[in-house]
Amino acid sequence: MFTTTRRLSFGDCDPSGIAYFPTYLNLLVGAVEDFFESIGSPWTTMIGERRIGTPTLKLDLTFLKPGLHGDRLDFTMRLIRIGNSSMDLEHEVLSKGEVLWKASHRLVATSLETHKACPWPDDIRAALMTHLETKNA
Repeated sequence: MFTTTRRLSFGDCDPSGIAYFPTYLNLLVGAVEDFFESIGSPWTTMIGERRIGTPTLKLDLTFLKPGLHGDRLDFTMRLIRIGNSSMDLEHEVLSKGEVLWKASHRLVATSLETHKACPWPDDIRAALMTHLETKNA
């Protein structure tokens, strides 16, 4: 499991101080970027040098409680499947120990030259494999 923390800032919320849900997607992208950096594959290198992107193919969100301006959000990420060119993640986002929202997420490795799916390079696949979990773990 990978964990990172983000704070809900003033600009992330609607006038009532509740997190504006599209902001969550931006924060989620940042958490995924942190994950790739933690496995030794920062997006600056993947995109700029290796010309590999990781667009979202599928994203299913369930909102349970509102996030509020100033909340520190703990993003937990579980890698539950690695395919030839895709991977499935499960996310939980908590504040003060309570789950605010969950997501099931499929990313796909793509060539930024052809804009088509490509296999995970061996070094990235090996790094991902060290984080592979099962749903019941």
